[in-house]
Amino acid sequence: MDLSLRPLAYLVLLFLASSSSFIAVHVVTANVVFPVQHKFKGQERNLSAFKAHDIRRHGRLLYDVDLKLGGNGKPSETGLYFAKIGIGSPPKDYYVQVDTGSDILWVNCIGCVRCPKKSNLGIELTLYDPKSSSTSSLVTCEQDFCKSTYDGPLPGCRPDLLCQYKVVYGDGSATSGFFVEDSVQLDRVTGDHEVAPENGSVIFGCGAKQLGELGSSSEALDGILGFGQANSSMISQLASAGKVKKMFAHCLDNTEGGGIFAIGQVVQPNVNMTALVPNQAHYNVVLKDIEVGGEALSLPSDIFENGFRKGTIIDSGTTLAYLPEVVYETLVPKIMAQQPGLKLHTVEEQFSCFQYIGNIDDGFPTVAFRFEGSLSLTAYPHEYLFQIQNDVWCIGWQNSGMSKDGSQMTLLGDLVLSNKLVVYDLVKQAIGWTEYNCSSSIKVKDESGAVYSVYAHNLSSASTAIIRRTLTFMLLLIGMLHSISY
Repeated sequence: MDLSLRPLAYLVLLFLASSSSFIAVHVVTANVVFPVQHKFKGQERNLSAFKAHDIRRHGRLLYDVDLKLGGNGKPSETGLYFAKIGIGSPPKDYYVQVDTGSDILWVNCIGCVRCPKKSNLGIELTLYDPKSSSTSSLVTCEQDFCKSTYDGPLPGCRPDLLCQYKVVYGDGSATSGFFVEDSVQLDRVTGDHEVAPENGSVIFGCGAKQLGELGSSSEALDGILGFGQANSSMISQLASAGKVKKMFAHCLDNTEGGGIFAIGQVVQPNVNMTALVPNQAHYNVVLKDIEVGGEALSLPSDIFENGFRKGTIIDSGTTLAYLPEVVYETLVPKIMAQQPGLKLHTVEEQFSCFQYIGNIDDGFPTVAFRFEGSLSLTAYPHEYLFQIQNDVWCIGWQNSGMSKDGSQMTLLGDLVLSNKLVVYDLVKQAIGWTEYNCSSSIKVKDESGAVYSVYAHNLSSASTAIIRRTLTFMLLLIGMLHSISY
């Protein structure tokens, strides 16, 4: 689920006097891999669900970490990626969304109010029970990490008062509970295509109550694993514990499914970087201009400036791509000008679609985003257009100005990030990417100088082919039910 914990991604994290979102991580020496699967995989979903999902969100190096991925970023299929991690002793598997736009790890817990009991994603949901794990311990408000979260002791804190958290999202959905410390099982990279299990102690949110969409069984996961750059995120806590360098990379494959997610220094392929905007909640970058078919759009000079509800964010937890209203209204006509005979129709009151016979990569222009530092990101027609039925295509670009808060954000999600290796170097405060075959492998280097290959993974079940056929059939039915006249 696209649940960024920051306002710029349309979500609000509320820290109350009785809540906390601090994550303390203590991990043993290891290179770790997490299996990841697309969240919406196997669901019968309409197009509106993907946009609604987007709106809701918004030391010494000892090892590199590898998260095993699954799923893809196609709006007409799954729309998200998630990972499988082991928690507790003995460990049990939990499926959590891997999200670069949020900063907290939490899972649904036993006795939770309105927690989902089943999922249509082809996965089995598991409620975490602290009492069933021999390594679990409750976290109280007097502990250092809780004090650090509130910049000091909490008023009324007692030795037996639990450190609680509450996260409220823009659509009214919310999760709340308390923090627990327990063992988390990670996959340590020991060689090329070789991993070994490794345990670490992690403090995470134990979800006691869910409201709104978080309780929906059709979209259910066990929780969220945030990879934001705040101190509470998994990557920040691993780095502060001296276990990893504060850098990671992902390569999201929406062709074969799954992909690559690794914590560590990527040494192959080489990736050009651009600076992150300092003191920002998300991975903000400086966007200079946009080109369509090699020609720059004529836009206001200040349209990409950073500010309140402005700026450009790179967010792997978002399915589509959102542009300021003036950019959207300039970009789409420029794209469609190459096919003046086509007639646009609105599907589900928000998606512009059309009928087209032929190769869309031959019939439509590329869209290139130009960033500070001469770094560019190219979106091809087969990436920003998606098919909902035979010869019917929809435009993936969305108007962020149509949101309730009137945001003028540029939010680049999986629509343009898929099939690219994206590297986050939080030590140098830089981010970069390159087009890449996400079903192949990358090379990472540890402190000893050893270089290992991290291969792509796909957590899809054996029924993936059947699921895809079912999705295709359902999408055809959806397309037929909508009144699209030609």
